[in-house]
Amino acid sequence: MSQDYDVIVIGSGPGGYVAAIRAGQQGMNVACVEGWKDDKGDQVLGGTCLNVGCIPSKSLLETSHKYEEAKHGFEKQGLKIKELDVDIEQMMKNKNEIVGNLTGGIAGLFKSNGVTSIHGWGRVLNSKQVEVTDLKGNKSTYGAKNIIIATGSRPIEIPPAPMKEGKIVDSEGALEFDEVPKRVGVIGAGVIGLELGSVWNRLGSEVTMLEAQDTFLAGVDQAIAKDAHKSFKKQGLDIRLKCRVTKTEVKRNLVYVTYEDGDGNEQQIKCDKLIVAVGRTPNTEKLFSSDSGVDLDERGFVAVDDECQTNVPGIYAIGDVVRGPMLAHKASEEGLMVVDRIAGYATEVNYDCIPNVVYTHPELAWVGKTEEELKAEGEPYKVGAFPFAANGRAMAANATEGQVRIIAHEETDRILGMHVVGPQASEIIAQGVIAMEFGSSAEDLALTCFAHPTLSESVHEAALGVDGMAIHKANRRRKK
Repeated sequence: MSQDYDVIVIGSGPGGYVAAIRAGQQGMNVACVEGWKDDKGDQVLGGTCLNVGCIPSKSLLETSHKYEEAKHGFEKQGLKIKELDVDIEQMMKNKNEIVGNLTGGIAGLFKSNGVTSIHGWGRVLNSKQVEVTDLKGNKSTYGAKNIIIATGSRPIEIPPAPMKEGKIVDSEGALEFDEVPKRVGVIGAGVIGLELGSVWNRLGSEVTMLEAQDTFLAGVDQAIAKDAHKSFKKQGLDIRLKCRVTKTEVKRNLVYVTYEDGDGNEQQIKCDKLIVAVGRTPNTEKLFSSDSGVDLDERGFVAVDDECQTNVPGIYAIGDVVRGPMLAHKASEEGLMVVDRIAGYATEVNYDCIPNVVYTHPELAWVGKTEEELKAEGEPYKVGAFPFAANGRAMAANATEGQVRIIAHEETDRILGMHVVGPQASEIIAQGVIAMEFGSSAEDLALTCFAHPTLSESVHEAALGVDGMAIHKANRRRKK
């Protein structure tokens, strides 16, 4: 057996690398196992998020939004551009540079925090041992007082649409197109599908999205979802609900997608590229030896309690491999919690205050309960809403679509949820997260001074609106 550690982390994504750094900060002897490699065979840290997920997709979303804004929005603001073109090669180069800077930064943070990086694929054995297989197939075994599993997830593949010839791709392949396709098909109109579809739609592709569910963004507050749906439709995204893909075929350099619509009729579209974005599945295959003792659920997720402890003492799992939303920031918070608990601190993650974001334009962001959830639960509530169309800063930015909605308990006034669709929703939602983390009431936000003119004033107005007291919009008359 090789060297023993206080903590071995398997996986260096946002959950794993954060856990490893925190363990180093706590003075623990820690190692992080990661098998990802670059074209030269060198180890690459950061996992899916930094390499082929959150970061590269946001780079392309930001670039494509600037292009679309310059093409269609600048003239209204008095800016005229004679020629505008897309340089896909440079766009991808910029994306890759950003990824390289961030992944390289993790290596530096590991060094400064005393984290040992082990290159290879980790497997949990019995007695809290970790077997690591390197790129040449050599195996080494390490002992650990504690093991943190942070192996993340991968795109789900579906039988009707297998990856093929660079024409049918998953979310990773959709970040590597070398030209703007004339037509793009997307299976799945969830978060990932919408973001990727938006990128190529803005750059000039005709985008058709096929979604099996009969409700657009079913888990999102529907007032917000409906606003977003209108915006996407106006942008040219063709989102078709209640469509179940049954077959795909590549011929004559085109992808033919056959699907069944909501009426049971067989339909077909053709496209130059097809993106499959129907969700993700946990990376737990071959992760455990048969005698490791760690339990998985029926979907392959590692079974854990509220503190991310598995059924085996000293073995933890965090992020996409456990229950809850597959979000990078959720994984990071779980990583911090687990290490702090190992160090003896009674910390926890408040799962009621995990923000969700869709980085389209307009952005969607939410935290807490939706109106639909509260209705189903029979919980008394009240709602305050304020449109960005009445916000001066949004007008100045030519970004007036959307609204802020704050939902509070009818009797206690405690904020139960905040939902935003509009400019900078991903930043604005943090105000709702902080308010809810501290158990704030809508009145607390209503009595808070917000800078003028800012987009955040819409949060202030929505909080005032919970009790019908918004200033910059007409309220329903209060009963005397």
